[in-house]
Amino acid sequence: MTDTNLSACPVILAGGSGTRLWPVSRELHPKQLVKFIGEDSLIQSTIKRLGPVMNIQNVRVVCGKEHEHDIRRHLEQIGIHSADHIIAEPCGRNTAPAVLVAIFSILQQHPDAVLCVFPADHVIRDQKAFHDRLRAAIRLAQAGHIVTFGIRPDYPETGYGYIEGAEPVSDGARRIRRFVEKPDIMTARQYVDAGNFFWNSGMFAFRASVMLTEFHEFAPEMTRQVDTMLKQSASLDRETYAALPNMAIDVAIMEKTRKGVVLPSEFGWSDIGSWKSLYDFLPKDSDNNVFHGDVIAQNTRDCFVMGHDRLIAVNHISKMVIVETPDSIFVSDMETSRDVKGIVSTLKANNRWEYQQHTTASRSWGSFTVLETRDRYRVGKMMVYPGSSTKVKTRSDSIKILTVVDGRADIRLGDAHQVLNPGESFRMAENTDLELLNPTQDMLTLIQVRTRREEQKL
Repeated sequence: MTDTNLSACPVILAGGSGTRLWPVSRELHPKQLVKFIGEDSLIQSTIKRLGPVMNIQNVRVVCGKEHEHDIRRHLEQIGIHSADHIIAEPCGRNTAPAVLVAIFSILQQHPDAVLCVFPADHVIRDQKAFHDRLRAAIRLAQAGHIVTFGIRPDYPETGYGYIEGAEPVSDGARRIRRFVEKPDIMTARQYVDAGNFFWNSGMFAFRASVMLTEFHEFAPEMTRQVDTMLKQSASLDRETYAALPNMAIDVAIMEKTRKGVVLPSEFGWSDIGSWKSLYDFLPKDSDNNVFHGDVIAQNTRDCFVMGHDRLIAVNHISKMVIVETPDSIFVSDMETSRDVKGIVSTLKANNRWEYQQHTTASRSWGSFTVLETRDRYRVGKMMVYPGSSTKVKTRSDSIKILTVVDGRADIRLGDAHQVLNPGESFRMAENTDLELLNPTQDMLTLIQVRTRREEQKL
C-alpha cells in the first residue's frame, strides 16, 4: 500500500567512516556507499525503503564534504537529481549540529514539516512492519511529540544504548523515562526481562518547528551559531562549524526534552556496525556460512567470507571472518571482529594509505585506480565522466605519460590544446600543469604512468 505523506521530509545522516567494516569501508569510501546487500548501497536502500510512506524527493542528506560527489552520484542513480538535497559538512560534529542544520534547511521550504531522521547505514528486514511504525511515528510527530524508534530487544545486547519507557501515550508509544548507556551483560539481561527497555536505534520523527523550539531552550548557543552562519552563507563555513559542540542529539535534546516518546518497534533492524552484525543479518547456507564472491569451502561452518577479485579457498575453519579487497585482507575470529577498529588506528598512525582509500578512488570528475606501484613509478587507470574535466600535474622530480585507451581526450596546456584518440599518448614534462577534458558523451579511459627521475649523484 502506498500512502505517501507529502508533508514529511526524510533526513539521512551519512557521516562517519565505518572503521569496524574495514577493509571494505574506508575514510574516503565509508560503509554507507558500499553495496553489502543486493544491488543498492546502504544509503540508496535507506532512502528507497521510505518511498511508500514519504516523498523521497524531499530528502536531505547530511554528509561530509569529502563524500559529497559520491553521495550525489548515488542519489542520481535512484532518480534524485537536485544538488539541494545534500548538506555537506566541512567537518564532522556529531548528530546534534547535523540535525539542526537540516531543520533550518527544510524550514525554509516547508514551514511545518515533519522530519524523519535515519542513519544511512541501517538495514531492515520487515519492510511492512517498518512502514507501519513509520506511519505511527509521523502521526505522533504531527501531534507535537518528539519520537525515537526503540527496538524491542530479543537478546541482552551490550553494544547498544537503551531507552526506558514510562507511561503509554498513543500508537503504542511510551513517554521516555531515561536513556541508558551501553550496559554490562547482567544489566542488559535485566532490561530484556523488564519489558519496557528498548534499543536506541538513532531514528527520530518530529515537527521541525517543535524540535527547533527545544534547540533554542536546551542548546541556545549552538542554535544561534548555526542560524547566524546560514544567514551569512548558503554553505557551511569550516571555521565556524568546527567551533560547534561535538554533541549527539540524544545528549543535546532527547535526554532533556519533556516531549520525547519512544515507539516500540520490531521490524528486523540492524545497524551493521561490524562484520558480525552483517553476518547475523544475512541469510546463511546449510552450514551456517555467509559467502560472497568466488569462495570454495570445505569442512567450514559459521563463517563470513567476502571476496572481491580473487578466489578464496577455506578449509576446516569455524566462526571466522575473512574479507578480501584488491589491496588488503582481513582475517579474524567472529566474536572479536569489531576490534578491526584498532588495526585501522594503527594504519593511520603509520601513515598507511590503506586506512583512507581503496586502490580505486572516486572523484567528482570520475575515478583513479592504482594498478601498480614501485619505488620509481606508478601505473594508474583514469576514468573521466562525459563532459567532465580535471587538472593533471607533475612535480619537479617526475614525468607522466597519458595514453588514451577508450574515448577521446582534449589536452589543454596554456593556450594550446591537443586531441588524443585511442592508442595516442601525451608526455608531460616536469613541472607541468594541464587540463584534461572529456568532450564526448562516452566515458574516457586513460592509462597514466608516472616515473620519478633518478637523483643526481655527486
